[in-house]
Amino acid sequence: MIDILIDLLGKYYYWLLSFHIISVIAWMAGMFYLPRLFVYHTRLESGSDASEMFKEMERKLLRIIINPAMTFAWIFGLALSFGQDSWHGGGWFYIKFAAVLMLSAFHGYLSKWRRAFERDDNKKSENFFRMVNEIPTILMMLVVFMVILKPFSE
Repeated sequence: MIDILIDLLGKYYYWLLSFHIISVIAWMAGMFYLPRLFVYHTRLESGSDASEMFKEMERKLLRIIINPAMTFAWIFGLALSFGQDSWHGGGWFYIKFAAVLMLSAFHGYLSKWRRAFERDDNKKSENFFRMVNEIPTILMMLVVFMVILKPFSE
């Protein structure tokens, strides 16, 4: 049964890869943009029309784009990893996997910070969000280098 599943995943490898890349691009776009919205949101007075508009933008970005994109990136990524038996491919895969776990954790923090803005209870500064805005870029670069260069391969 497992062999049939692996054959099926191999047969549709390029479809899975295409959907994985599309999902990752959408996920990363949101992960880059949401902290930037937080930077501007910190400048606004709580309860103002502008603040309420930012709350709606942040909520929709997270729920309509970032959350589904991350879910599909994980689904297609895991399917690819099992179809190609990446789990035995060497250290590059585990470094990449760790970076993706960290991206997912960062996603969780974005959700937490969005809820704080929603409650008008944000305690973070504009500079804080400027700094954390770099985290997904660094992790994405690590993932790309691992996937393309495959260092620490067996």
